[in-house]
Amino acid sequence: MQVLLQLQGIAMQVFNDFQQTWVFILIGLLVAMVLSFLIILLMRLLACPVVWSLILGVIILSAVACYLTTTKYMSMNSSNVTTPEQEFKFTTDLTAYTQMTDFWLVLAIVTGVIGGVIILVTICLFNRIRLAIELIEEGSKCIGKVWTSLFFPIFPYILIVVFITIWGVIAVYLASDGSPLYQINIISSTASTITSTAAATTDTPKQGDPCDPKDYVNATGSVTCMFYKYGDNADVFYLQLYNLFAMFWLTQFAVALGQMTLAGAFASWYWAFNKDKDVPAAPLLASFYRAFRYHLGSLAFGSLIIAIVQIIRVFLEYVEAKVKESHNKVALFLVKCLQCCFWCLEKLLKFINKNAYILIAIYGKNFCTSAKDAFFLLMRNIVRVTVLNGITGFLLFLGKIFVVAFTAVISFLFFTRRISLVEDYVPELNSAWVPIVIIVVGSYLIADSFFDVYDMAIDTLFLCFLEDLERHDGSSEKPYYMNKDLMKLVGKKQAVYSH
Repeated sequence: MQVLLQLQGIAMQVFNDFQQTWVFILIGLLVAMVLSFLIILLMRLLACPVVWSLILGVIILSAVACYLTTTKYMSMNSSNVTTPEQEFKFTTDLTAYTQMTDFWLVLAIVTGVIGGVIILVTICLFNRIRLAIELIEEGSKCIGKVWTSLFFPIFPYILIVVFITIWGVIAVYLASDGSPLYQINIISSTASTITSTAAATTDTPKQGDPCDPKDYVNATGSVTCMFYKYGDNADVFYLQLYNLFAMFWLTQFAVALGQMTLAGAFASWYWAFNKDKDVPAAPLLASFYRAFRYHLGSLAFGSLIIAIVQIIRVFLEYVEAKVKESHNKVALFLVKCLQCCFWCLEKLLKFINKNAYILIAIYGKNFCTSAKDAFFLLMRNIVRVTVLNGITGFLLFLGKIFVVAFTAVISFLFFTRRISLVEDYVPELNSAWVPIVIIVVGSYLIADSFFDVYDMAIDTLFLCFLEDLERHDGSSEKPYYMNKDLMKLVGKKQAVYSH
């Protein structure tokens, strides 16, 4: 009871702090939103210098590390006498390795090899890196044109919250199915008054014994007949499993609907020959209508596949809990392997589904055909896919870190009264960390949502670019839809028309 009172007091303090700072929290979240939008728009200018500076920096760091470790090895090896501490041997004392001569030799070799490999990879993939940078810049231009797409994820998020809420309500109702069970709870040794004659003839009640609340009238407050759970129902387990599966399916359907809608909007921008005049007036709404009107079956089928894998992973978690009780290490190892395999399978299927939805948004074909076409299209360009995903993932990671770090530092300085100009506007709080944590978490969610849209734009434009490259030849009958910079990178040119 004391713990509950303490938690209630903490909750009241948090609520009071939130009540006093909600305006500042909204301002902080608005700053995160504007900052994320500006980073995406500026990515057309930042992508090239950031990527090449990163590659050059890694090469320089590798060279410096190789030089320093080689110098250290040569200085330690110059002595004719070798102490026991300098001889290489395995030990749990990590600091002892710094005294070993061979340790620095290994570090020199490893850093030299890393630097050499990066130089070779950069030389071999130079054009592909430039292509990835150009597609990232194109994604920034596309977002600038279809800027309403940045706020569209609110819709699938609302759907997901609704589906999870429905699942939770149904799960609670199912858990309460069955007859209520009661047990004795003894507070002190004083006996209670028993109204039932049959109950009065029984032995002295013990803690945890089953009881009927009708037979007990707690006269002294020493013994109570308390509810502790609902009786087990064999069908409830399967109903809960079905309810969980339905939740997985519906949430994945909401994600798929969002991905296809965004893909259709971005594809309409790419396939517009004149990007300033031929783009539809409301590409996002038009794409949503097409997805909802013509492709619900494809969305349902794709999300069903993911939901099946997810429910299998839940079943494996259940099996793992049972195996741990039996202390069978071999069986536990096999279950862990299966969990790893199905985790990888889920990631792979989500990747395939995402690209399948892009092709469905472009051509309107069914799910299976689009998934097959997307898979083989990516396999034919696996190096480009790898380079683009690596560079895009790193740049988006930097963007998220920057947004979160910026809002975290500013909110910390503000609420801890470190900024003298606005010190008088900071309210008195029980803890300055309440609004700071809320702003940081909210900033991450906003940045993650914005950059996920940007990532979807890049992936869509990449598949459109690959399709454009394979289906068109630059002639008047089949002109390229890519811009001049992309055509120059892949050695193509427009025969008649030009952007």
